Amino acid sequence: MVESWSFLDTAESNFRPLVVIELAKGTKEETIQWFTKRIVDKKADGGAQLLIKPLVTENGVENIYLVGASHLRLLLGAETVGLVKECSDNSMRTFTYSSRKTFKHFADNNHDFLTMAECQYIIKHELENLRAKNEKIIPGYPQAKLYPGKSIVRRLLTSGILVQIFPLHDREELKKLSHNWYGRVKVGYQPLDDIRCYFGETIALYFGFLEYFTFALIPMAVIGIPYYVFAWEDYDKYVMFATFNLLWSTVILEVWKRMCAILTYRWGTLLMKRQFEEPRPGFHGVLGINPVTGREEPVYSSIKRQLRIYLVSLPFVCLCLYFSLYVMMIYFDLEQWALDYHKENESNFSSLMLYVPSIIYAVVIEIMNRIYRYAAEFLTSWENHRLESSYQNHLILKVLVFNFLNCFASLFYIAFVLFDMKLLRQSLATLLITSQILNQFAESLLPYWLQKRYNRRMKKRMCSKKTDVDLSLAEQVNMEKEMGTYLGTFDDYLELFLQFGYVSLFSCVYPLAAVFAVLNNITEIYSDALKMCRVYKRPFAEPTASIGVWQLAFETMSVISVVTNCILIGMSPEVDALFPDSKMDLVLTVALVEHLLLAIKFIMAFVIPDKPREIQMKLAKLEFESLEALKQQVRAFQIQLHFLLIHH
Repeated sequence: MVESWSFLDTAESNFRPLVVIELAKGTKEETIQWFTKRIVDKKADGGAQLLIKPLVTENGVENIYLVGASHLRLLLGAETVGLVKECSDNSMRTFTYSSRKTFKHFADNNHDFLTMAECQYIIKHELENLRAKNEKIIPGYPQAKLYPGKSIVRRLLTSGILVQIFPLHDREELKKLSHNWYGRVKVGYQPLDDIRCYFGETIALYFGFLEYFTFALIPMAVIGIPYYVFAWEDYDKYVMFATFNLLWSTVILEVWKRMCAILTYRWGTLLMKRQFEEPRPGFHGVLGINPVTGREEPVYSSIKRQLRIYLVSLPFVCLCLYFSLYVMMIYFDLEQWALDYHKENESNFSSLMLYVPSIIYAVVIEIMNRIYRYAAEFLTSWENHRLESSYQNHLILKVLVFNFLNCFASLFYIAFVLFDMKLLRQSLATLLITSQILNQFAESLLPYWLQKRYNRRMKKRMCSKKTDVDLSLAEQVNMEKEMGTYLGTFDDYLELFLQFGYVSLFSCVYPLAAVFAVLNNITEIYSDALKMCRVYKRPFAEPTASIGVWQLAFETMSVISVVTNCILIGMSPEVDALFPDSKMDLVLTVALVEHLLLAIKFIMAFVIPDKPREIQMKLAKLEFESLEALKQQVRAFQIQLHFLLIHH
């Protein structure tokens, strides 16, 4: 591998721009020259050995640069990041340049062996691993300190010198993907492999989960309709429905693990080795030595971080939870006012007024969720976590706790304090439908409308300058750099998590929840596809082997749903009538049933394998071959050592 870099040429006549780097206006010339030189320098000299060209527009050279790489450089980069590709024998193996001929569809003149998303991911990896050598500061900016081993790109970002780095869209491929994905209304599966090739595994896996979850909801929706129509007030008839719901929630999550394993094995990410995590860009501290890498980097006391978490973040979250409960009590005052108004007037208008408090409360919930999200991000950043994974875990925990209480506290209060099943049905339906409408508007329709307005203004400006309105490279870059940045799948998974809660927690009270969830998810697939292709800049591909911590979040919600549904069924008049003499017997019976259902859930989770047997066998075979190859290497080394000892 080391020998390969020496003959790698950085010049390539057929330059293909893949990534855009935008520097701040007024960036000093010496900084630009130093940064671009480090990008094109050979690996042996501490460079990234990539290709870079300035973007030339009608106004001359702007502070925008296009980055690409030679075909050979990308292949060697694929080995560095550990990409897994399909071999000629249909097995999946980690790509190495020395064994490139054994991989399916490989040819020296085939530049499509690596997808564009993979090429952009390789360039991003190389840019982020461009590290300072002996520099103490960024040339031209003495306040921007450097130290050996510090990521140059991350320092440029935190110093405000580097505005953004983003991958370019491929207009032709995007047009084909858009047509197959959302360009026509059809009943069928999404082109997940095409989505993965264009946007990467993380986004493809989200859309795979969204599609799977939508199909999984259909049985619940089909069964829920007749229950809603024919057994509206007979809660004892909901026992079978609730039991089915509880088993369903376990089965779909376990089957999803198998589906996820199939997809990620096919895409190669199931076999990818986890990369060593570098400090996140916002991490700061005094310079010290990392005991793992031996490199000099910022060090921050874990005691200080824990103090910030427990003395500031935790009290703030508790205060927010208290405020959420206070707003909830105001909502119940409004509900009482609407009920009194309806009793006095008994008109169609007063009947409609019964739904107004729930609608207002649903809007307030969405506003509070979004405001709290910004506060949670600020607090989590202030806690100064070293790793991105630690930052994400703390952020997700903060957001999930607040969102769960904010969205479901009123429903728990109505069910277990007020014992008002009619109000529970009304509130659940209103909250679910209103939140779905607001999310569709805020996440897709509004950004799409704003982006369309901007594109229209840009095209008018282009048409006034020249007759040819086809996008040139400069125009494409200038249009894309103004597009919004996709912040990841966090909000998308959060929306599905809350929807899963609405469907599963109180299924025996409102069976139609699954119907509205299916309808929402069908439109969600199209609106999310639209925003990925038309509203946001193209995100960098991020390899992943699962949906991560969200799997645990969904499983936790399904456990909570067992408890809530068992208590709701135990509270029904029909079940209560079975225990006229002793309420303690009722409580013990409900607790026994709840424990039995939980036991069944955990047994099913244990019995259903996370990976299909075929994939288990393939993984075991690869592990065996890796061990055998390691043994052969050790044997060869021992023979060489023995040969050297004999000659000496």
